[in-house]
Amino acid sequence: MGSAATPVVVGLDNGGTSNNATVLTVDGRFLVDGLLESPSEVHAGPQAAIEALAGAFTRALASVGVSRDLVRAVGLDTPGPASASGVISSRGSTNFSQPEWRGYDVRGALARRLGLPVVYLNDGNAAALYAHHSYFGADATRRSSVSAVVGTGLGGGLVEGGRVIAGAAGMAGELGHVQLPLTGLLAPGQPDPVCACGFVGDAESIASLTGIARNLLPYWLTRFPGHPLAAEPPVRAAKLVRGLGERGDPLAREIFIQQAAAIGRLFTLAANLADPHTYFVGGGVVEAAPAFRDWFLATVREHTMLRKEQAAVATFALVPERDMAGARGVALAALRV
Repeated sequence: MGSAATPVVVGLDNGGTSNNATVLTVDGRFLVDGLLESPSEVHAGPQAAIEALAGAFTRALASVGVSRDLVRAVGLDTPGPASASGVISSRGSTNFSQPEWRGYDVRGALARRLGLPVVYLNDGNAAALYAHHSYFGADATRRSSVSAVVGTGLGGGLVEGGRVIAGAAGMAGELGHVQLPLTGLLAPGQPDPVCACGFVGDAESIASLTGIARNLLPYWLTRFPGHPLAAEPPVRAAKLVRGLGERGDPLAREIFIQQAAAIGRLFTLAANLADPHTYFVGGGVVEAAPAFRDWFLATVREHTMLRKEQAAVATFALVPERDMAGARGVALAALRV
């Protein structure tokens, strides 16, 4: 339970189906140990979604016995694309599909609803920030990192000196849409992968659940005729690939080798642009059996081309507690208000 006198910030992680909330004291103690989820209502439109976030805020405080007057600020993260100030892209996004979401100031709306300062990050940046601070601890302000979080898409972020690099329009660290060199990455006769954003050969077109369904699985099924996944609808088949990979299925392993190689190429580009201390990998692909998770991370590292000087100081690690990383990361950002 929370102290009766210690100020706090609240972190709200908004997703396509659920909100997750956490409470962080200003002296750095997370008062919520696990997931604290509730429906996000984003498909019911902005007004319903803001009310759902307000409800998640209230329930989080009640769950740890902290009064509202101790809240100094709120952190909010959502899927992108969105501006640094929390305005959803005018082109829309997968999670905010209704026209009324386009150009909607979700941060400002929540700030008005709660009457509190609200800090905004996209969900990939929030997870990257939590990974950075969790891994480095007291040294976080003296270190840099890059994170790739594999899910339906590919999120992540760049952190320098303990702060997310947001960029001029708030869209720095959109690692999923960095285009990769494809020579040597694709198998013979494999078509160039196309992302849902329209880019050809970006990281998300390979290293994501969507990339498996749209690009990788259709090709590899032609190389493994009679494979049981051929009888499944593409989206369901893509979701089954990880379990098969854990059990050593040859087709699934080919897919994950390509995904790990793609992330390695992405990290190679990051090494030359930012030269970070640590490279984090997160998402469902590493929330698997330890042997498979360790194999995947080792394969990413194998395909990350670092100079001798970089390899001597760089580390590779997993994003911890992915389900809680967004809420916790954006709570950390709210401490700076």
